[in-house]
Amino acid sequence: MSTIPSYSITGNSTGTSSSSSSSSSSSSSSTSSVNSALSSTMTQADFLQLMTAQLQAQDPTNPVDNSQFVSQMAQFSQLSATQQLDTDLQTFSSNVSSAMQTSQVLNSSNLVNRQVMVPSSTVSFDGSDSVTGAVNVPSSGSVSVQVLDASGNVVRTMSLGNQSAGLSQFTWDGTDDNGNAVAQGTYTLSATSGSTSLNTYVAGTVTGVGYGGSSLGTYLQVSGVGGVSLGQVAQIL
Repeated sequence: MSTIPSYSITGNSTGTSSSSSSSSSSSSSSTSSVNSALSSTMTQADFLQLMTAQLQAQDPTNPVDNSQFVSQMAQFSQLSATQQLDTDLQTFSSNVSSAMQTSQVLNSSNLVNRQVMVPSSTVSFDGSDSVTGAVNVPSSGSVSVQVLDASGNVVRTMSLGNQSAGLSQFTWDGTDDNGNAVAQGTYTLSATSGSTSLNTYVAGTVTGVGYGGSSLGTYLQVSGVGGVSLGQVAQIL
């Protein structure tokens, strides 16, 4: 909440001698109350307390001009309206954001049981089904993909030949360079074009959809890969 503009409030020192003691005591008490109210963010109750203190501290023979009170009330009214508008806008924005998130999750549920191409440098081989992947080629050129085991040994090298810029798909049948079937497990993909390393993608089936908060947003649970942000999906197969 924005703070109310500070108000300078002082008593008149020209009071009569009979009231000087009580005026001094009242002024001291009022000043302490006002300083305490102004030391932190003010609420409507604080403002009303400040107004009361101002009335108590004024010199009866020289009261504060009514126009000052009107001006102060107008400022407070304007501030109160601005704060309410800000609160309403934040609530509206939150509601719209929540509705959009819900809509995105519900719409993404149509991807369940569909295959998607997502970024990944590793692939899970189950020992039977072939693996579909892709390479992001920034500019046309000869592309090569290597499959490495857990020890970092190259078990298969696949030459994709000359590829144009874009996403170039490949399929690994789960065999090594000698045509022998490899054991099931997790393998690493490495793609290059000349001396340039390229990003790799892996196809997987969407098994679930969720919302991971404002930092992640809507995400897909992809078999063999894990949780992937919806924005990272390169292709829907």
